[in-house]
Amino acid sequence: MRLRTPHALLATAAALAAAVVAPQPAAAAAPAEGTYYVQSVTTGLNAADSGGAVEQHRPRGNEDRQQWQLKPSGSSYLLENTVAPGSCLGRSGDQAATVACASADAGWEISPIGADRYTLKVPGTARHLTVAPKPSGATYPARLALGGPGDLAAWYLTPVTPVTQPMPPQDRRTLDQITFLTTHNAYANGVDGGFAPPFVNLVPNQTRGIERQLADGVRGFMLDIHQTPDGAILCHNSCTLVSRPVALWVDLQRMVDFLKAHPDQFVTVFLEDYVDPAVLRAELARVDGLPDVLYRPDLTGVRHSGWPTMTELAAAGDRLLIFTDHSRSADQAAGLTRDSFGVMYQREWTVENYWSMGSGVGTSDWSCYSRWSGADTDIPLTRTEPGFRPLFVMNHFRDVPLAGTAGTDNTKLADRAQRFCQPAARKKPNFLAVDHYDRGNPTSAVTTLNSYTYP
Repeated sequence: MRLRTPHALLATAAALAAAVVAPQPAAAAAPAEGTYYVQSVTTGLNAADSGGAVEQHRPRGNEDRQQWQLKPSGSSYLLENTVAPGSCLGRSGDQAATVACASADAGWEISPIGADRYTLKVPGTARHLTVAPKPSGATYPARLALGGPGDLAAWYLTPVTPVTQPMPPQDRRTLDQITFLTTHNAYANGVDGGFAPPFVNLVPNQTRGIERQLADGVRGFMLDIHQTPDGAILCHNSCTLVSRPVALWVDLQRMVDFLKAHPDQFVTVFLEDYVDPAVLRAELARVDGLPDVLYRPDLTGVRHSGWPTMTELAAAGDRLLIFTDHSRSADQAAGLTRDSFGVMYQREWTVENYWSMGSGVGTSDWSCYSRWSGADTDIPLTRTEPGFRPLFVMNHFRDVPLAGTAGTDNTKLADRAQRFCQPAARKKPNFLAVDHYDRGNPTSAVTTLNSYTYP
């Protein structure tokens, strides 16, 4: 038998001690107790109790049983519906269902999968809570199911009452932390010129011109452009029978002139865009001084490094951001992409909720869900990428812009933004788009949202 030297014995003892005290990999963080929305990463929709079935519904607060109280139960968790105590998110066969919280079908193993995402798994099995697969050419089924792991089994646990933080100092605020008052159909104001056939002109979306909107603090402008022999013209649906129509370059010139007189301000334009790219390029070329203020996030590393601070944008002179709702693929087929001359494709840089809250009178639909989801595309409001958070456009208006209704709706803007749309998108709205911005004081909602950040 070979005897070990004292040095060898000491080394062996040290190795054994190190094995005992060496830090082990941290256990996966368990979600904290609290009230949550169980929100699909794929669709952005929420799990809701629907007569005993559990379906994915458009986020709308707790109006249809979308809030769940997370509670530990031994080594697993329960999700008890806040409207129906004793009833928990569980399963029945291969489908999700509400069951008695005491049932063996109520518990879930909840495991993080990174980036604030989780899986909900039936204890001791490989069965996960999932969104049912999407049939070809259709939307995702409402009823949630049990299935295998993967993207459809990824969930956010979005707090009903989130932890917020105070807004950073002025010189450290990034573009995606700011909320801007935005006018829907800003050109349809009856002051700057005609915007629709005579009978539609009787119901304008705004009643003040672009220059007054700028002076009043509006910093986002939604504009519809149509192609005519005169170029890109601002009209609603069609330019036929429109008297005194306004060209796009005229309103853009007003904005550029304002920015030159106010070097600390930032303006964003959203184009509902029905013109050829060459026509739009020619229209922008008519705007004196546009290149001096046009912001190109595609050239400054935003997708990898995040949005810059407002101070950095002002210092660089990058103070006018223009989006189009046109598709990149259509422009590629035409041989000229709009971002080649500084107009960004909105779907690549923002998320946006569905545009209508309903008709011009009566009850309204406050649910907040993506405008860009359906059989052909799925861009949930919750979309995010490593290092990049899309800007969030929140629409808050109805089909018909009746002044009285818009004024009432605008008084509820902050409430809808905070209780419905912010948790639906898991980010704070950056653009609050309204009709009749001069009614109902929507500026107060902007001030409220600009007092904090939503991490």
